[in-house]
Amino acid sequence: MKTNNESMGTKDKYRYRPVLFFALAYLFTWIFWIPAVFVSENLGAGLMLIGLLAPAAVSTVFVLVSGSDVLKRDLRDKIVGFYKVKWGNVVISIFVFAAIIVVTILLSLLFGQSLDQFSFTDDFSFTGVGIAGALITVTVASIIEEVGWKGYCEDSIGEYMNWFWESMVFGALWSLWHLPLIFIKGTYQAGLMVNPLYVVNFFISGIPLGFIITWVYLVSDRSILACMIFHLFVNFMQERIAMTPETKCVETIVVTAAAAAIVLANRDMFFETQHVGRLLESVSLRKNIGADPGDCDII
Repeated sequence: MKTNNESMGTKDKYRYRPVLFFALAYLFTWIFWIPAVFVSENLGAGLMLIGLLAPAAVSTVFVLVSGSDVLKRDLRDKIVGFYKVKWGNVVISIFVFAAIIVVTILLSLLFGQSLDQFSFTDDFSFTGVGIAGALITVTVASIIEEVGWKGYCEDSIGEYMNWFWESMVFGALWSLWHLPLIFIKGTYQAGLMVNPLYVVNFFISGIPLGFIITWVYLVSDRSILACMIFHLFVNFMQERIAMTPETKCVETIVVTAAAAAIVLANRDMFFETQHVGRLLESVSLRKNIGADPGDCDII
């Protein structure tokens, strides 16, 4: 009997390249974002949208030129496999983030913030592009980004380490990827420049959030659609709920606590190492035997 590795064939023994992926994703994002710093807000918004496409484009090219039929099939299944989505898990993840918002605002009252934060803002934080343009930006960021991050990126890191450390590395690199936005006029990140603490908080907050979105990814059987829905909800709430910048700092603490609780409740998922060095083989084997990695514990 052939082993699983032998049944895949030599040409499907693919080696992930996370360092090269991030180098190219940063490069092809920042070559559009950096010029956006020096032009008008409208033109800058256009360049920013183009830059948002870079991780998805790089991810897709990596898969298409990989020579691995398993990798190509896996990307196809993650994008069009709507039947794989664990909708109950997606709903729970949305409720978890909604609870984070509620707890954050209530805690902020201890620091002199107002209950008026339980309301929607009049507009998005993006200026110069109108509400329609801002909505498009938020939606594109949620949908297109996840094709890149979940289509190749997270798996490429997870190939070499457990999901706990993968979440740490991904969260930090994902957060740093946004760096040029703090200099682009009209962006949410640029509005944080009034106080260095707000800027630092923004970049730190991406790390615990990385754990939560990895959790959403894994408990939904590595579904890109599930991550798109969650990412869109997070972006919308961050943009439209009237939290002050001070409260956003409190939110980072609450998100960190929630991420820690999720990791503790899903220790077997975050610290297992059976997939390390053989992620594609593990995916292929699970599909062949009908195993369901989405049956992990969920809070």
